[in-house]
Amino acid sequence: MIDPQAIIDPKAILADNVSVGPWTYIGPDVVIGEGTVIASHVVIKGPTTIGANNRFFQFSSIGEDCQDKKYAGELTRLVIGDSNVFREGCTIHRGTVQDNALTQIGNHNLFMAYAHVAHDCIVGNHVILANNAALAGHVHVADHAILGGFTAVHQFCHIGAHVMCGAGTVVLKDIPAYVMATGNPAIPHGINAEGLKRRGFTPDVIRQIKLAYKAIYRQTLTVDQALSVLSDMAVNTVEIQPLIHALQTSSRGVIR
Repeated sequence: MIDPQAIIDPKAILADNVSVGPWTYIGPDVVIGEGTVIASHVVIKGPTTIGANNRFFQFSSIGEDCQDKKYAGELTRLVIGDSNVFREGCTIHRGTVQDNALTQIGNHNLFMAYAHVAHDCIVGNHVILANNAALAGHVHVADHAILGGFTAVHQFCHIGAHVMCGAGTVVLKDIPAYVMATGNPAIPHGINAEGLKRRGFTPDVIRQIKLAYKAIYRQTLTVDQALSVLSDMAVNTVEIQPLIHALQTSSRGVIR
């Protein structure tokens, strides 16, 4: 159902069963998939592609020009997958040509009220950004990460899979997979064992991840020494590999 008071540009493409509330604006070069529900007072600008069964609550702003001062109106995109929820006041910006000209959001994510995703961010699947959590530009967030309310992530940081950040966390460096972090600046507080249990990780795998965490954070090893230990562990436990990847590829360094 399209409310007659909604403003939809003729160049927008909406699936037949998309619902749009009153006083919502949908601009040109916007494609919206089936089953998506858009409340009143939403603004969606393009180029933006939105998948199926998403829900946008009132006052969210989707696909707007980014806030990067280098942005000069270049053609950039926002791509959103399926079954995401964007609560009140969320802001999601398109990319910049200084990166891949793309901001991308996966599937089954929850963005609570006033969450912000800046230009060129890549967000995976089953991610939760609690109220007022904010990602600066070029941030990557992997699957099943949870960022507590008012978490702030510095540009170019990478948040690993299954990470959990407490409320008010300020992330200035990368957080490897599985780690719980909080504080300003963020510091590690063990692994997200309860989350891993809920997602089907076996007790033995969780035990191995805990041992890997100790090698990184509790045994006063250098990064190279920790990598050597983790590489041996990864031979029998492939779940250790994301930790190795974080240590090997981080450009900002990992929290320690």
